[in-house]
Amino acid sequence: MPLIEERHRVLNESGTVLLEKFGGSYLTCVKMSQKSAQKLLCLIVENFPSYRDEAIFQGKKVSFYKRAQILVADTWSVLEGKEDGCFSDISSLTIFADYRIPQVLVHLGAMRYSDELMRKLHEGVLFQSGDKQEVEIRGCSVWCCELICDRLLELYNKKGQNMNEKINAVLLDYYLWDYARNHREDMKYIPFHRVRCIYY
Repeated sequence: MPLIEERHRVLNESGTVLLEKFGGSYLTCVKMSQKSAQKLLCLIVENFPSYRDEAIFQGKKVSFYKRAQILVADTWSVLEGKEDGCFSDISSLTIFADYRIPQVLVHLGAMRYSDELMRKLHEGVLFQSGDKQEVEIRGCSVWCCELICDRLLELYNKKGQNMNEKINAVLLDYYLWDYARNHREDMKYIPFHRVRCIYY
């Protein structure tokens, strides 16, 4: 298994944080968030170092928080948006920028790679977490999905339908991930970017 020692370290670290700060229960974190996706996200990122998915891009810090956002989104989903999982600000989360979402966005024509980048992907170049092109791929994926959500809401608003509760980046990510899994063979011509890190 890749990064087995790092995975083991992260599991121990997370367990220690849960025990020392939250009485051994993730539910304590959820309750402390007071039904806010952003507060829960902050609690996770501030207390669990392995969730701090950050990079420096052109001199500025950029934060993707892919795993932290998935944790918040899955909490909302499992609790069906009710009781402790009733996050009124769930739409403030972005898509979960990994390797599969950019691939499906390129396949669907929503995003396009340069010839140089496509060549690197076909050659199997291994990017480092935080490399310029790795950050660009992930950042463009987030922005692309924000534009998709905005456009969908605009189209429904023109029809007089308020879909603000039914269209957000979390649900779009779930849809795109399922699409990518179900159309894996169709997308083979677009290689995904390779990065070995704990953040995806």
